[in-house]
Amino acid sequence: MPETPGTLSRPPAVGATIELEGLTKRYPGSARPAVDDVHMEIGAGETVIFVGPSGCGKSTTLKMINRLIEPTGGRILIDGRDVTRMDPVRLRRKIGYAIQASGLFPHMTVAQNIALVPRMLRWPAARVRTRVEEMLDLVGLDPGEFHDRYPRQLSGGQQQRVGVARALAADPPVLLMDEPFGAVDPITRDHLQDELIRLQRELHKTIVFVTHDFDEAIKLGDRIAVLRERSHIAQFDTPEAILTNPADDFVAGFVGAGAALKRLNLTRVRDVGITDCPTATVDDPLPQVLDRLRADGADEVLLLDRRGRPYKWLRRGDLMRTGGSLARAGTLVHDTVTRDATLRDALEAVLTDSAGRVAVTGRRGAYEGVVDVGTLMNSVHELLEADRLEAREARHRLEELRADRTHAEQEGFGGEAKA
Repeated sequence: MPETPGTLSRPPAVGATIELEGLTKRYPGSARPAVDDVHMEIGAGETVIFVGPSGCGKSTTLKMINRLIEPTGGRILIDGRDVTRMDPVRLRRKIGYAIQASGLFPHMTVAQNIALVPRMLRWPAARVRTRVEEMLDLVGLDPGEFHDRYPRQLSGGQQQRVGVARALAADPPVLLMDEPFGAVDPITRDHLQDELIRLQRELHKTIVFVTHDFDEAIKLGDRIAVLRERSHIAQFDTPEAILTNPADDFVAGFVGAGAALKRLNLTRVRDVGITDCPTATVDDPLPQVLDRLRADGADEVLLLDRRGRPYKWLRRGDLMRTGGSLARAGTLVHDTVTRDATLRDALEAVLTDSAGRVAVTGRRGAYEGVVDVGTLMNSVHELLEADRLEAREARHRLEELRADRTHAEQEGFGGEAKA
């Protein structure tokens, strides 16, 4: 069957395995290597986070995977192929790379930035145009609105979305991300993290992600590599395992206090109860909005903008005082969460808004429902109760071990006495 213009001739690429075998980087004149004999296996479609103190070698290790930094020893295998023997330029075109502050070319439009690698790979023009639109839609940006903008015309969060779109444009199996969300404000960062989780659920790429933020590592990672100096691996395990059983004091220092509360980063809004609430749009006449409130027996309605995004919370009393204008009434929606947001994100949003609920949004910020503080607190209580139960079971197992050891010692002494 011939390929339709502008479409892919094969299914989207899923992730590839990555193996680091004795990976080492030594700079001339340095007494010790910057990265020393790293061994690691990363599964296809897995998100692995490198976290460690500044200067420990995590970014150097990441950059050796696509040979932005050339290793001085060891091997890098991607799907079993030794990429240290490949042409490095060709290698980089097959690996997505996203960095802090997006790294967009300021003289190129959004579309030109995204199209860069596909054009280098000599994709047909129709296929490139289609791919640019696909990528903008994938990262939640309207192609009609953003296609011809320049980076200076975008917010920091929008620039990062375009940076991720560019990294994914050529459909690489591997995506490397070097502190990509470190330069944006906390709310935007939370939303970008949620967007990455959603993208990964759809695309199943192999992602290697560098961060200094352990909470970010817990939220995003299938596994976390806690790195010491020279990228020596202190622990490489799931977020749950590291939180509940840190390998040593160094790892425990990264976990910090409140490990039970950090587990809120492991549960998603999609895992708890999302409900609906009465909604209206800015174009709805006031009598219709009041009828909707009466029909639902509610005291509050969520006003949506013309794109279906949460705009304002309107109480019945606000509506009675508007003089017929919805635009002049109500309280602006300060924050929203997505289904991929964590319980911690949702709780922070609810407490910031101090209204007992937060709107849940989907693609391009469209309204999907609400989650309330009661639902969130029930989930928190369940997590804490599970932690208490686990702690009691651990104490019980320890007491049994001590009793067995004491019994064995007594038996031993008794045997000696009889002898």
